[in-house]
Amino acid sequence: MTSSAELPNKRMASAGFREWLLALGISLATALLVTAPFFRLGNASGHDIAFHASSWLDVAGQWREGIFFPRWTEWANHGFGEPRFIFYPPLSWMLGAALSFVVPWNAVPEVFIVIAQTLAGLCSFALARRFLPRNAALFGAACYAANPYAFLIVYMRSDFAEQLACALMPLVLLTALELCGLVENRHGSVARAMALFAMAFAAVWLSNAPAGVLASYSVALIFAWAALAEKSLRPLWRGAGGLALGFGLTSFYLLPAAYEQRWVNIVQALSSGLQPSDNFLYTMTNDPEHNVFNWIASSVAVVLMVMTGIAGIAAHRVIVLEEQRSERRNLWRVLMLLSAAAAILMIRPSSIFWEHLPKLRFLQFPWRWMAILAVPYAYFSATAMVRKRMRWIWFVVLLVAVSGTATLLVKKAWWDSDDIPSLQQAIANDQGFEGTDEYDPVNEDHTNLPGKAPRVQVLPAEASGGSAPKAEVRIERWTAEEKVVRVTSREPLRVGLRLLDYPAWRAEVNGKAVTPQHAETNGEMILTPAPGTQRIAVRFVRTADRTLGGAISLISMLTLLALLNAGGLRLLSASP
Repeated sequence: MTSSAELPNKRMASAGFREWLLALGISLATALLVTAPFFRLGNASGHDIAFHASSWLDVAGQWREGIFFPRWTEWANHGFGEPRFIFYPPLSWMLGAALSFVVPWNAVPEVFIVIAQTLAGLCSFALARRFLPRNAALFGAACYAANPYAFLIVYMRSDFAEQLACALMPLVLLTALELCGLVENRHGSVARAMALFAMAFAAVWLSNAPAGVLASYSVALIFAWAALAEKSLRPLWRGAGGLALGFGLTSFYLLPAAYEQRWVNIVQALSSGLQPSDNFLYTMTNDPEHNVFNWIASSVAVVLMVMTGIAGIAAHRVIVLEEQRSERRNLWRVLMLLSAAAAILMIRPSSIFWEHLPKLRFLQFPWRWMAILAVPYAYFSATAMVRKRMRWIWFVVLLVAVSGTATLLVKKAWWDSDDIPSLQQAIANDQGFEGTDEYDPVNEDHTNLPGKAPRVQVLPAEASGGSAPKAEVRIERWTAEEKVVRVTSREPLRVGLRLLDYPAWRAEVNGKAVTPQHAETNGEMILTPAPGTQRIAVRFVRTADRTLGGAISLISMLTLLALLNAGGLRLLSASP
């Protein structure tokens, strides 16, 4: 029998569930509108479509081989491979690969976008509903799911990893605000607030590394602001604890990615055209194509800045007129601070920060700060809708700006549905796809690798100087992480494998470890078995940095569970 005291709680829970269901519906509908051009024009073929689609294809293939968590990209560099999955965060390529088992390959990009933008709307609703009425928060969810920067990513960049990370940004900011005490902590304890922040923060890093850098600097700014506002070091200590736990959760990926940079040409990520100095707003270079895109990205950034500024002023007016409580004023100040920081870091006078702040230059493109600016834009837009007098005016202004931006980007985008089928065909033909400059093993040039090479090639012995001897070659096993070959020859020889030499590969001949050689110009792995029948086995092994990273993540996960269990976990409240 239900007591009278339980009835109000059940009604509140039911109302909260209906609100979240409505937020899901609006976010999903908005995401479908964002992808509407895909139904008529095919897939948007942005700058990074080949990189992400090839990763999805490679991961899906390795899953079929029984490799659950890939670390080596088998088909990169035309089958010679590369350590892409050591350095690139896993959430986006695992989600893309998983979708391929549910929908046709050509539909994967569109479904990925719908999922990411629906998630973006829900995260924005979680932030806005804490402080605003339901309808305003729902409007904010739609604004964030269809913000101008999202259009730039969807139609012209095809950076699915960054898109997924951007979807989580409102949640990162909300949990950071709760952790440092600028807004009410509704989770009952600092321990649970720290755990929830760490999960959101880690999820961003595990989606996209540049977005992780953005999130790190943004929350650091929030914690510093809270310490100044409260004249206390407590927000800094809480923030440091949350960041430490978040980085601990990502250590299985982040520690190997940081340590093994010495094994690859990671500086190629900052080659000509990819440096911050080449990509400040409206910067012109000697590359006409670069200039066209940078002009488009810069214009989108200006639109977003102007709209955020106008909405911020309107939101402040709402706070003043309705005498909102102090935590809403705190939120407005923090979001204005982040907006100002993001705007400043997109223009050239901020170059001193890009040169000296750790890892900031690896963002490459200053206009990426739109990922942070979009959160205040959506929240302020939602707040502006609270005032009845300006509600319809602001709605029309916003609709014109967003529709105009989307129309421009749809017209400027390149639409092509052959990207994924072409990659599939290349893999089916045993040719693979092009590699990535920054993941090329150090002192080697993947551009010298042949586009079509046999898996095993018999080469003459170094001292012979003649032609390759006759040999019988039998491939016993050939997967992404294991190559087993049996070679029989009466003469000395060398065996070249279609594989790049990398420290994580362990080579054995008849069960004994050997040190492989590699070609001088392209890094192909070469072994020198003795005459006779020799069994060559090369396996991708777990290096010490990966073991240590996994151990730290395990300890961090146990810590996280302990914090969540401290008094019981309560879900985010939908009530303002």
